[in-house]
Amino acid sequence: MINLFLIGIGTGNPKHLTVEGRLAIAEADLFLIPHKGNDKSDLADLRTQIIADIRSDANIVSFDMPVRDAAGPYIDCVNAWHKAISNIWSEAIANHPNAIRIALLVWGDPSLYDSSIRIAALLNPVPKLTVIPGITSIQALTAAHGISLNTLNAPVTISTGRQLRDHGWPLNTETLVVMLDGTCAFQELDGADYDIWWGAYLGMKEQVLEAGNLSETTPRIIERRGVSKSSHGWIMDIYLLRKRSI
Repeated sequence: MINLFLIGIGTGNPKHLTVEGRLAIAEADLFLIPHKGNDKSDLADLRTQIIADIRSDANIVSFDMPVRDAAGPYIDCVNAWHKAISNIWSEAIANHPNAIRIALLVWGDPSLYDSSIRIAALLNPVPKLTVIPGITSIQALTAAHGISLNTLNAPVTISTGRQLRDHGWPLNTETLVVMLDGTCAFQELDGADYDIWWGAYLGMKEQVLEAGNLSETTPRIIERRGVSKSSHGWIMDIYLLRKRSI
């Protein structure tokens, strides 16, 4: 049976790779590396470099990521996109019948707002799945700012920019971590009521950070985000919001 390894590689710093992750890379027969266009080629290059630092003889298959249709209902479009990706994985695996241990390197941790596990379930036949955890962008964010994720004895909500934009601040929430926010949904909040800790390219030499009261920090984040994305062609960012006590 084919064993598919989903290896969490952290947020861009090769030092984030765990010993377990390094061992899985050392033992893999085939690596699948997605390409997301020329503007994001360094994302694929970083994966390739991580592999090369461990394996000089790695068998790597690169593939172009299909474009997600944005015209229909969001969930339907995402499901169709996942199916298209699974078909590419299946074809690559079928073209290498002697490869038993297949590996994909996943940003952050495969369990947190990543679709690799769901895509793997669409493969036919479904492979044996081995998930190797990695440092998440949440961990990298709180470490970079030197803050705790939660306040004393309090829960934390993890959500997306789409959810914040469409539904506002979640009820009974003090601390909100927001991922996948391409539109800076925090602009919709009354900034005076919140503090924010924001970071992009966490763990990489390009890392940028901002923190403070949301009303004062919002213009700086938007400006730095725009400049950074224009410079690199892509951006991965995340932020933590905390409601101020009234």
